[in-house]
Amino acid sequence: MRRPRRDRRSRAGRRPGRRDGAVARRRRGALPVGRRGGRGDRRGRRRARAAPRAGRPVRTVRAAVRAARPRQWVKNVLVAAGPIAAGTVLTPHGLRGVLLAFVSFSLVASGVYLLNDVLDREADRQHPVKRLRPIASGELPVPVASVLAAVLGIGVPVALVVAGEGPLAAVLAVYAAVQTAYCLWLKHQVVIDLAIVSSGFLLRAVAGGVAADVPLSPWFLLVATFGSLFMVAGKRYSEVHLVGEGRSATRRTLEAYSASYLRFVWGIAASATVVFYSLWAFSLPGHQALLTQLSIAPFVVAILRYALDIDRGAAGEPESVVLGDRTLQVLGLLWLGLFGAAVVLG
Repeated sequence: MRRPRRDRRSRAGRRPGRRDGAVARRRRGALPVGRRGGRGDRRGRRRARAAPRAGRPVRTVRAAVRAARPRQWVKNVLVAAGPIAAGTVLTPHGLRGVLLAFVSFSLVASGVYLLNDVLDREADRQHPVKRLRPIASGELPVPVASVLAAVLGIGVPVALVVAGEGPLAAVLAVYAAVQTAYCLWLKHQVVIDLAIVSSGFLLRAVAGGVAADVPLSPWFLLVATFGSLFMVAGKRYSEVHLVGEGRSATRRTLEAYSASYLRFVWGIAASATVVFYSLWAFSLPGHQALLTQLSIAPFVVAILRYALDIDRGAAGEPESVVLGDRTLQVLGLLWLGLFGAAVVLG
């Protein structure tokens, strides 16, 4: 006697077993296709563990590049100031010297930035912006950053000595030594920290003159010195404007500076820069004097424009001001055109 066929409804209505549940979970992606503990499962786990390790070197390199602060390399165009003033920047020897000084100073300065960020990583974590830096955020390991700082800060001057560029190597060695002392101790000395940071800009200008074998006049050195102090005092003023007077958790010297004092410093520095540049312009003879005197106008307006950025508290990073202020860029090009024409005709 035949068994009666089950109705489709009764078959569809039966309770799903363990096998049916496993198949459904595999279809949804909840289980690996291979048997638990099988070859496919082991391969999947190995790939999952290897994926983060494969991306670590790339992330470390990117973090190292960001920690080197390539945006701040724009400061190193100051190495061209001396050769431009002497009219030798476009000669083969002058151009080679400027390029060599720019690259060398950029590398050594990046080493200083790395050292500074390693030493200040705990304080930077309390800063609203600096906490995002690669070392403070943990993206770049401290041992890697320390090795890079030593290689750049020591290796570049040594390489220049080997290449026969002793004078440039000496300037870079002085810069590295002064900035290392700044990172370790001098940054906590009120007023001295302003002078040390200003010396970094001055040494950039000196490095360009040394690399291109250009003698630097006293007028040039005075303008470079007070112009540097103007930018540094403006930088500190913007930092005080950002965090408030006496409330800095990241830089102890800021607690000793008031906004009125820093305004006094950058006001004096700006005035001295304009006076010394004007006296130098009126001391030149012939056609060169006329064009140089005309260049005083865009020079003064550019100083006033930068002072406006300082007063707004937006000059915490001078390179960002230079790269982001279109009016300042136009004034700079106008000044460069007049000054360049004066050099060519002279």
